[in-house]
Amino acid sequence: MNSINFMRFRHVTAGISLVLLIVAVVALAVRGLNFGLDFTGGTLLEVEYQTPEPLNGIKTVLEGAGYRDVVVQNFGSETDVLVRMSEAFRDDLGNEVLTLLQEEAGSNELILLRSEFVGASVGEELRDEGGIAMLVALFVVMAYVAFRFQWKFSLGAVLALFHDVVIIIGMFALFQWEFDLNVLAALLAVIGYSLNDTIVVSDRIRENFRTMRVGAAIEIINESLTQTLGRTLMTSLTTVLVLLALLFLGGDIIHNFALALTIGVAVGTYSSIYIAANLLLAFNISREDLLPPEVEEEDQTP
Repeated sequence: MNSINFMRFRHVTAGISLVLLIVAVVALAVRGLNFGLDFTGGTLLEVEYQTPEPLNGIKTVLEGAGYRDVVVQNFGSETDVLVRMSEAFRDDLGNEVLTLLQEEAGSNELILLRSEFVGASVGEELRDEGGIAMLVALFVVMAYVAFRFQWKFSLGAVLALFHDVVIIIGMFALFQWEFDLNVLAALLAVIGYSLNDTIVVSDRIRENFRTMRVGAAIEIINESLTQTLGRTLMTSLTTVLVLLALLFLGGDIIHNFALALTIGVAVGTYSSIYIAANLLLAFNISREDLLPPEVEEEDQTP
């Protein structure tokens, strides 16, 4: 198979990535993240219908009445419905919602089983600790890749991860998609996925630098990317097919989780080729960087 000249477009892709990063940072600074109830807290209501009622209809009624960030799901059975909203808790809220839903349900009688305040699962302190933990994780990744490969690979891998995370978070800020604990879990999964893909590509680049006796750095990187292209595409496509099924058929509860992962797989695959490898060229990677250190022979003279 002839080598594909991936790096021919390295300047164009670098410009695209720079624009995406700027848009993401501006969106975060101007619009911020639309945190879900896991971060903000709110009110939880449980109602029981006599016969099953469409969840989308319940959500539409509540949103039409002005309630914000409404999440509706079945709880235990099709007639038991759990409603979460960012509305501040008050004593009469449960009866207010019950009356509203009863008017919409008509002859389908319902009763209020519970009405209570839901505290935020992630407070300011935990968010700060999570940020510190992520920085520590990136430092450990950098140290691992530097130990296994070389510092240029390490810096390229970490910058590629940073690129992926910022773009995903920026898209959630730009379009004001709800950012909850499911999205945070997806973000951490994307970091692992992207790092694994980058490690595979880096390993092949290192191997080819040591075995290919001729060729400039750009030619060796193009050859390495070509050799790993089949594995990269097969892994990404099979993963995306599952994620698309979750995105369109999984329901509202995991919709944003699947959305974040879908974006992450696409961006992570792109960054493994055009960010991590591109940065190696920017750092002037060479065959000498990857040669094992020479061991001085001891003087055998008696």
